[in-house]
Amino acid sequence: MRADVQNLFIGIHMLYIAHEKNLTVTEMQPELENLGYRVAEREVKQELERLTQHNFLTAHGDAYSITGTGIEELKGVQAKLQVLSGEVLRPFKAAGASK
Repeated sequence: MRADVQNLFIGIHMLYIAHEKNLTVTEMQPELENLGYRVAEREVKQELERLTQHNFLTAHGDAYSITGTGIEELKGVQAKLQVLSGEVLRPFKAAGASK
C-alpha cells in the first residue's frame, strides 16, 4: 500500500479510536501495528498533529481527543466506507467477462 493511502487509513483508525477514548502516541503505535501497519513513533505523532491541525482532534498534555468536527468527519468517512465496501469487496469478475 502506498504511504499516502496508508496514512489516510491510519487517520481513519485514529478518529474511530479517538471516538472511543483519548489517544496517546505510546498507546497508538502498538495498536496500529496490531492492525498491520508498520509505523514509527514519529509517523504516529505526525498523523496526530495533522488531525489536530484540521481540528479533528484536540491536544491536552500528551493525549488527544476527538472534536465535534472530528466526529462529523468520522460520520462522513463511515458513510463513504459503507458505499466503498459494497463496491470493492465484491469478488472480481474474470477479465473480459460481461456484466
